[in-house]
Amino acid sequence: MNEKIKNIISGMTLREKVGQMFIARYPTDGKYNREEAVEKYHLGGFTWYAENFKDETPESIRADVNAQQAKSKIPLFMAVDEEGGRVCRISCYPQFRYEAFKSPSALYAEGGIERCVADTKEKAEFLLDLGFNLNFAPVCDMTYSPENYIHHRTLGQDVETTCKYVSAVVKQMNESRLGCSIKHFPGYGDNVDTHQFIAHDDRSLDDFMKADIFPFRAGIEAGAGIIMVAHNIVKGIDPDTPESLSPEAHRLIREELGFGGVIMTDSLDMGGITRFVGEKSAAVMAVTSGNDMLCCTSYPEQIEAIIEAINSGEITEERIDESVYRILKLKAALGIINL
Repeated sequence: MNEKIKNIISGMTLREKVGQMFIARYPTDGKYNREEAVEKYHLGGFTWYAENFKDETPESIRADVNAQQAKSKIPLFMAVDEEGGRVCRISCYPQFRYEAFKSPSALYAEGGIERCVADTKEKAEFLLDLGFNLNFAPVCDMTYSPENYIHHRTLGQDVETTCKYVSAVVKQMNESRLGCSIKHFPGYGDNVDTHQFIAHDDRSLDDFMKADIFPFRAGIEAGAGIIMVAHNIVKGIDPDTPESLSPEAHRLIREELGFGGVIMTDSLDMGGITRFVGEKSAAVMAVTSGNDMLCCTSYPEQIEAIIEAINSGEITEERIDESVYRILKLKAALGIINL
């Protein structure tokens, strides 16, 4: 283990360590205070959405990002979903870019994987210039019907081509020192949108191991720092629990795939979770199942739930330290913190 990171952790309070495990929706409506988010809750980062950019300029966003970073004892992940195509949080606004970034499938149609890599390099420069250090991409899901929820966000190609795409994009993002998150483990397939619904996937583990898992393996081998886990309930892995809250899904990631980086939930405020369990219980389950970072909006309530679980003995502080170590190690690798 890196002694410098261990020394940082040993000097952190319990609340600082728990806060580091949260990457929260950037506050806009006044319910959650930005200054409190950093100074009271010690968040590990923010996820910015399209609403945060609508009435802003590149200059105002840079100033806002820098102001939040200046308040934080440990530099923050500043994250965004800038996949391209239908999921563009920043480039959809003309004051930021002359045109929105294109979807992976459109880029592939234009010039194959080489075109996707060139776009990834340009996107990294664009995001880093604004102060963002983490992009929730690339999408590793595969599905072949345009009728399926995730289809428009995928490459739209076969397993072999998708693996080559994921590997190339992850390598370019690492070269650019922009954090990446391969998602949505173990693969959406034909499932419904978990932003709204609980999704049940009847496929066996063998079905996944023969196809959907391969792009995630490719991303891991290419050096992806984060795996984002979906909320689908997969019969062949854990028939009773969303993958994001399932110890068995996390065992698969750690032991079968050999991933040693940061495991992150998809947003705990999505319907696939809130219809399954309450937000406080979801946060505790997310930690006990093996996640290192929790994406959410309701971070004050969820942080308190984890603190209570530690005080009661349900979660150990050593378990928290393991996650914080992985988080800080990734931040160091990306140059977000200097050791």
